[in-house]
Amino acid sequence: MRAKHEVAQVLQQHWAEVENHPQINRWQLRTLSALRRCRTADLGGHVDACTDCGNTRISYNSCRNRHCPKCQGKNREKWLADRESELLPVPYFHVVFTLPDTLNQLAMYEPKAVYDSLFEAAWQTVHCFAKDPTYLGAKAGMIAILHTWGQQLTLHPHLHCIVPGGGLTKNGKWKTAKSKGKYLFPVKAMSKVFRAKYVKALKSRIIPEKDLVNQLFQKEWVVYAKRPFGHPKAVLEYLGRYTHKVAISNHRILDIGPKQTTFSYKDYRQGAQKLEMSLDNLEFIRRFSLHILPKGLVRIRHFGILGSSAKQITIPLIHQELGIPLPEPEPRILESYNPRYCSCCQKESMVSIQRLPKRGPPKAVFYAVPTQF
Repeated sequence: MRAKHEVAQVLQQHWAEVENHPQINRWQLRTLSALRRCRTADLGGHVDACTDCGNTRISYNSCRNRHCPKCQGKNREKWLADRESELLPVPYFHVVFTLPDTLNQLAMYEPKAVYDSLFEAAWQTVHCFAKDPTYLGAKAGMIAILHTWGQQLTLHPHLHCIVPGGGLTKNGKWKTAKSKGKYLFPVKAMSKVFRAKYVKALKSRIIPEKDLVNQLFQKEWVVYAKRPFGHPKAVLEYLGRYTHKVAISNHRILDIGPKQTTFSYKDYRQGAQKLEMSLDNLEFIRRFSLHILPKGLVRIRHFGILGSSAKQITIPLIHQELGIPLPEPEPRILESYNPRYCSCCQKESMVSIQRLPKRGPPKAVFYAVPTQF
């Protein structure tokens, strides 16, 4: 069902002000421009006609930007289809690594350093506990997904991580983790290790202020763990909700007025109660811009035995060790939309008869990308 309101509408309504907003940098502006023009005549398209009944329709091109609320469905389905064949027949654990709000200011000006350090520290923490014979004594794996937002569009950087409940020993044997049910490793101990690993990783990329480092060690950091998934298929269902999310979906936007945008959010401090919030339109756009990632930053990463270079060997090896054959890939429908389908005569009889050229964006949009972005 198509959303009644869209982020693109707010952008279109205030574009002249957005272009001159002092808190929106040039890379963010370029991304917002793509979202504003998505599926409009600006990006070009094509005219289709039915060879049977003569019905015609115009289809405009998508921006395909990873921050666009309208362009993630197809990408998500393809990614999940690729991951399905990589699932191991073992329990999986869900672990969330969250950065304290002390780092929010730094994340606005040095996002790449802050987020790269988060990935590194999270994996080093899991790897550190996994190699310890007390907990596992084997090499683990991890899929990590970066989210930077809270329900109210504030900056809230955290990683959702999926970790198999075991690992490979040096001899190539599968070893199951010594977990007692809820947690893969003790979360309080993980929190302290994560904090130390993060500060070390951050220092390797930038030189943070001494006062900031002191504040980071004074804070209690949080590593959150859930019970293991009941079945590997549940992992896919979970990943489907998180992998290609953007800061806010169009369906959460309830109203767009001349001055304010109203959207729904869940208050997890009140049992995930569904509430509403209204923001000044430019403040809504500014908060959305906070979650536009630096150019080239990878937000879904694979580590250890699930790493890109390792999994071609490790996944078949683990299946062999467990005596469970690799599953046959199941056919998945990656795209429900059929471009040849005519809604009028309900036949596959549509053909393209005309290509619509792009409209070039204002030259002011295409700035050089700043170093930190």
